[in-house]
Amino acid sequence: MALTYADLLEVDLGKLGTAVSDWKKSVDALKTAAESARKGMRAKSDAARWAGVNASVTREFVTKTTKEISDLHSEASSIHSLLSDGHTELVALQKKIRVAVQQEAPGLGVRVEDIGGGKVRCYFAHVRGDTDERTQEERDSKQELEDRINRLVAHASEIDSSLARALAKSHGGDKHNAGHRSYESLDDAQAERAAELAKLGPEMSDKQYMELNSIMKFNARDADFSTDFYKSLGGPKEALEFYGRMSLDGTMGDNKERLALTRQLQRNMGLALASATDPDNRSHLPASWSGEFRKLGTQRVELNPHSGMSAYGYQLLGGILRYGNYDARFINPIAEHVVQLHKKDPDRFMANRPVGASDLDWGFNPSGKSGAGYDPLTGVLEGLGHSPEAAKKFFTDPATAYREDGTVDKKATLDFKSYFDELNRNDFEWPPDSLAHAGSDEAKHARDVGPNALGHALEAATTGSAWDADPPALHRDEETWKIMEKVIGRYNVASEDGLPHEAMKDSLARMGAAYIDDLNYSIMDWGGTGDELGRGRIFGESGDGSKRASFGQWEARNFMMLVAADEDGYQTLSAAHQVYSASGLASLEDNRDDGLAFAHNAAKVNGILDESRSHGIREEFKDDETAVIMEENKQAEWRKTLMTGVLTAGVAGGTALVLGPAAGVVATTVIPVVMESGASTISTAYGNHTMEYLQDNEYKNDPRALRDVQELERVGERGAWSPVRNYAIAIGMTQAEQLALNPEIEQSYLAGKSAISSNEKVSA
Repeated sequence: MALTYADLLEVDLGKLGTAVSDWKKSVDALKTAAESARKGMRAKSDAARWAGVNASVTREFVTKTTKEISDLHSEASSIHSLLSDGHTELVALQKKIRVAVQQEAPGLGVRVEDIGGGKVRCYFAHVRGDTDERTQEERDSKQELEDRINRLVAHASEIDSSLARALAKSHGGDKHNAGHRSYESLDDAQAERAAELAKLGPEMSDKQYMELNSIMKFNARDADFSTDFYKSLGGPKEALEFYGRMSLDGTMGDNKERLALTRQLQRNMGLALASATDPDNRSHLPASWSGEFRKLGTQRVELNPHSGMSAYGYQLLGGILRYGNYDARFINPIAEHVVQLHKKDPDRFMANRPVGASDLDWGFNPSGKSGAGYDPLTGVLEGLGHSPEAAKKFFTDPATAYREDGTVDKKATLDFKSYFDELNRNDFEWPPDSLAHAGSDEAKHARDVGPNALGHALEAATTGSAWDADPPALHRDEETWKIMEKVIGRYNVASEDGLPHEAMKDSLARMGAAYIDDLNYSIMDWGGTGDELGRGRIFGESGDGSKRASFGQWEARNFMMLVAADEDGYQTLSAAHQVYSASGLASLEDNRDDGLAFAHNAAKVNGILDESRSHGIREEFKDDETAVIMEENKQAEWRKTLMTGVLTAGVAGGTALVLGPAAGVVATTVIPVVMESGASTISTAYGNHTMEYLQDNEYKNDPRALRDVQELERVGERGAWSPVRNYAIAIGMTQAEQLALNPEIEQSYLAGKSAISSNEKVSA
């Protein structure tokens, strides 16, 4: 019977703690008895010169008794270790769930209800006189709490099941025969059970598959468990065989339940491999595993001897690497080898795709994200996208040449300077990692997955965080800044190497948002109006505590012009900039001159972003003037919603969205969250009725419609002015001073717009 929510919340774990103490006493006593038996009667028995039947019977009895005492000691030690580990983990989980239920839930006005099956639901309690209207933030918080409680219960249930199973094996069920399976920890027991299930391969029932995933889900990041699990599979080749067989089994046909289980296994195996191959962990796999994986990378691994189905080792490993934060010493040599193999023959691995397949999901990437899994380049780039330290080294460290078998070739030279240069070539040939037939709708985006994965790897390298981290965080330093400088140099409207692939643009926008402070800093001295000392004082230190450096005025502008031309990129950068501006001004309330200089510069950046998007709209709809107007109105409506929604909720609500410029850098967590909030607001900010009204009335000289349109056209100025107005009030400006300042800020905003709209040269 599975452990329930009520069990975890209410059970008295003190009794289990007492049992742990009692078993510890038994272990100590039995250890003494075992030593006495071995050194006493067993030693005397072995030394005695007995003869006859009595001698053989007595010696055998003494030997057997000594062994039984030793076995009792081993069994007691195993039981104590299991109970101790189980008690420690359950106490920690119980503490977390009590905090969630007894403190966090009431704080949110939420009640927790046990709905059976180890699940709970959270709901808002009705209060008399309350409208029961909830904000999206409140609903999100409620759902996050519900999901977290359910995860805690599921984890406790897994520990309870594993503990019961291991205790049964340790005891053996025979009261006359002590000593059966002995465990040094609960991890040992869980790894053993996972190995037992894994040996079943595709023959696992769904129930057994769920059990395996449950064990791995809560232990994959535990290096003791993950190392034992991978060793139990046999070795690198056997690990790849297991994953490949399970992957093909789960992606074949239309069994959604089996596919879901396989997706969980893919993630669990990736997380486990990352922890098992980190040499800094106490338990880890030998360094030789990386070399063996490279050797297997270009070899065929047989998966189904009856059908002759085989895969290259790298195709299988690529599916696993998509999840987990890997150590650079493990993943980077693999990534380098894969890139070099791709350069020699871009279609090498693609030639292994099944021809004429009707099942487009069948392959080695059950996740369904970024390809079918036949191109290992995508897999390793996704792996780097979740491994920020490794990604940083991959794009900055000197390249190492590898032979076909994955061994280092010290005599060879490579014909590219760095992996950044190689992968960001405009003519880089990305494989179509898909089973879609040429000419079909599905095949149109077959070559998108590689650039998309490259964008993710660059995000990790420039932000110091996994590209899809939840919650997001920024860990920038001098090395991440240098990579971002290369990104800005490569991807901008003046780049001689061409525009980015469409699939990369969302990543470029998020990278820009992560460096919105440095982009502002780079723009500050535009036109020669600022001085370096003043600029440094206003913007403070960089994220790593070092002196802030500039990307270059024109370089920063050209990058923002490229990114903000697209709607999604514009919204991402604009949302980040508005939050940064408001919070930055709030930190400069004690220095009026610096605050106003910061405000003027922020207005210029506003102008750059708005005019960049306007250029993008005019280019996108150059043959449809009505569409241009509609899109620009949409942009204006979104800006208005951003200012009154995200900004008000964030800054006015007291959230520390951005550390003040004097303190340094964009906050470690909130900017990406704000962008998400902005995006969700955007989807409802301008309903069809609003756009239809504008379209229907704009050309009929309707006075109200014209006023609305004029106001929307001025929202850019309003967007630039709103945070400044709050700042002006905070520093005690009179209304007359505010009225005088408003047109000055507008002029800075227009200066940003005009630098683009006037079609000035795009390079310094």
